[in-house]
Amino acid sequence: MPHKITRMTSELSRRDAVRAAASDAVPAALADLGALVRIPSVAFPGFDRGEVERSAAAVKGLLDGLGIFDRVEVKTAVVPETGQEGMPAVLATRAARNGRPTILLYAHHDVQPVGDESLWESPPFEPTVRDGRVYGRGAADDKAGVMAHVGALRALIAALGTDFDLGVNLFIEGEEEAGSASFAQFLSDNADALRADVIVVADSGNWDAVTPALTVSLRGNTRFTLGVKTLEHASHSGMFGGAVPDAMLATVKLLSTLWDEDGAVAVPGLLERAAETPDYSEETLRSEAGLPEGVSPVGRGTILSRIWNKPSITVTGIDFPSVKNASNTLTPELSVVISARVAPGQRAADAFAAIEAHLRAHAPFGAQLSFRDVDSGDAFLVDTDGWAVERAKAALAEGYGVDAVDIGVGGSIPFIADLVREFPGAQILVTGVEDPHARAHSPNESLHLDTFRHALVSEALLLESLDATAL
Repeated sequence: MPHKITRMTSELSRRDAVRAAASDAVPAALADLGALVRIPSVAFPGFDRGEVERSAAAVKGLLDGLGIFDRVEVKTAVVPETGQEGMPAVLATRAARNGRPTILLYAHHDVQPVGDESLWESPPFEPTVRDGRVYGRGAADDKAGVMAHVGALRALIAALGTDFDLGVNLFIEGEEEAGSASFAQFLSDNADALRADVIVVADSGNWDAVTPALTVSLRGNTRFTLGVKTLEHASHSGMFGGAVPDAMLATVKLLSTLWDEDGAVAVPGLLERAAETPDYSEETLRSEAGLPEGVSPVGRGTILSRIWNKPSITVTGIDFPSVKNASNTLTPELSVVISARVAPGQRAADAFAAIEAHLRAHAPFGAQLSFRDVDSGDAFLVDTDGWAVERAKAALAEGYGVDAVDIGVGGSIPFIADLVREFPGAQILVTGVEDPHARAHSPNESLHLDTFRHALVSEALLLESLDATAL
């Protein structure tokens, strides 16, 4: 479908005004980010739901303060599988005018648990600036995404006033880190309010701290809890060890079959995507991932093909007596959490079926296996030929001063498959404010301040461009 660009008489001064306003908006955006980081909005079971509600209210206040929306609401949806109420999201809507497009801006205000707080160099919910970065849980993932949206809109308003023509919807989710259980239902319940021509998902990363990126592929995921049982009850390890298998022995042998000698996934039926990847050295991997000298990478092929285009399997948790509680006992059963990343092009459900079949076929000593808490999300591939992609790359290049690159991401954003299904005509742009040293989900998560500034300016310029686009 053709699109034409229409500009105000003073095109250059208009864009310059937006750029200058965006730079001016950064300090206030960072101050508001600090206030959001201080709210421990963990949406996982067992944490205080009230903090997530407080975070949603704070985000609503920021959006109300813009004064441009027809409606701003804190809303929830029911989780279809359980009938329980999902976590609070913030939904804001503004109708397009004069034939302009509508953009949907997505981010999430919930955060990961802090984990072992002793590993943090500063309190996780007290934003702390060190060496050009602000540290705190959610400082990068994804409260910075929230504030990039808010700051960009503030800049647009400062430069153009509130009477611009672009339609703007915001969806600030409250349970992304906990699995987005009510996301699909929320989309269905609010489809008309969320419908847009362009969707910007600010929950990804950049090539490095100075080079912007547009994420064009994401791996899918499947996560589940595996139960392994070998005994009816615990027994003395001295009396019976060597004659009967304990659950840990069976589990170690079973898990070892998931990978080959190079550490590559060895499960039949898990697919790989054939695609070129840019140069990325082992030295860079060691720096960004924290891989010590002497510890080798795993897998085969180019490093980025292993991260972007091939499956991976990780054991992320285990229920077993701790070192403190160890005793001379044969453990009868245990549980393991397995998280697999699925190559773009394969359905997550098919990947789970392949892993389940492999584990059942390799269960040693007749160990009894169970599978529960299965959670899956499909991969994502972007059509890079869309007109909105062109405008996004131009805005990123202008905002960062460096041309944007297309990247894949080894992580997963499962709800994007829901967006594709609900809004098949929308162009989805996956961006973000993180750099490779952000340590999202880990202790000492941080946001690179210059990256945030460039991201905010870039988004403001994208909004200006779309406001000047007639459909």
